[in-house]
Amino acid sequence: MSSEENKAVIRRAVPHFTPSGLETYLHLYHPQAKLHFLPPGLPAGREGARVFYGNFLAAFPDTRLTVDDFVSEGDKVACRFTVTGTHRGEFMGVAATGKNVSVTGITILRFENGQCVERWSEANFLGLLQQLGAVPAGG
Repeated sequence: MSSEENKAVIRRAVPHFTPSGLETYLHLYHPQAKLHFLPPGLPAGREGARVFYGNFLAAFPDTRLTVDDFVSEGDKVACRFTVTGTHRGEFMGVAATGKNVSVTGITILRFENGQCVERWSEANFLGLLQQLGAVPAGG
């Protein structure tokens, strides 16, 4: 598939990054995708993504994912993204605060046959924990 077709796969998936749309969103990934962003202890592949994202979306049920920029070459697509939401459930040991949060990050997805088979991501979870008041803000 072309770079443009791979970007289109992401564009179709993004609106489904919601609690009710998660199963549709997960079709972005090959079942055995190598997801380098998953924390230790989670299953590999699509199942690990289901657990990771399911926990996130349970804590931030009004999550909105926005892709701010795309850069693509060959079988890889890089995205700069922003995730916003309201903290309504426990997240990383932090009880719901009701606070609105915004998290930025960058991810690189490698595609084969229209699915992500490998992904690397960096997201500002320290900033998220600071927004929740769980970690003191630097200064």
